[in-house]
Amino acid sequence: MTKSELIAQLAADNAHLRQQDIEALVTVIFERITETLAEGGRVELRGFGAFSVKRRDARTGRNPRTGESVAVPGKAAPFFKPGKELREIVNGGPPQIPLRTRRG
Repeated sequence: MTKSELIAQLAADNAHLRQQDIEALVTVIFERITETLAEGGRVELRGFGAFSVKRRDARTGRNPRTGESVAVPGKAAPFFKPGKELREIVNGGPPQIPLRTRRG
C-alpha cells in the first residue's frame, strides 16, 4: 500500500473528514516518526510495533571485483520490530481486540 492508497482508504472509511485533512494528518505522523528516528529516538505504536535506529559500526569490507580492502564508514539504519498483535494477525491468528473498534 502506498501513502496515497492509505489516504484514499482512510478517506473512504471516514466520509465525515475531508481528504485534505486526512492527507495532512498522515503526512504529519510520518514526519514526526522520521524526525524522532533522525534524533536517535524510538517510536512505539502499541499493538503494531516499534521503530528504532540500529547503529552499524565502521568496518573493513572488500571490493568484490578486485578483492581490495575498502573502509566502510559507520552508519545508522531504521529498524522495525512488529508487535505481538501484528505478528498474530499476519500469521493468520485472530486479533485479540478488533482493530476498528479499539480506542487508545
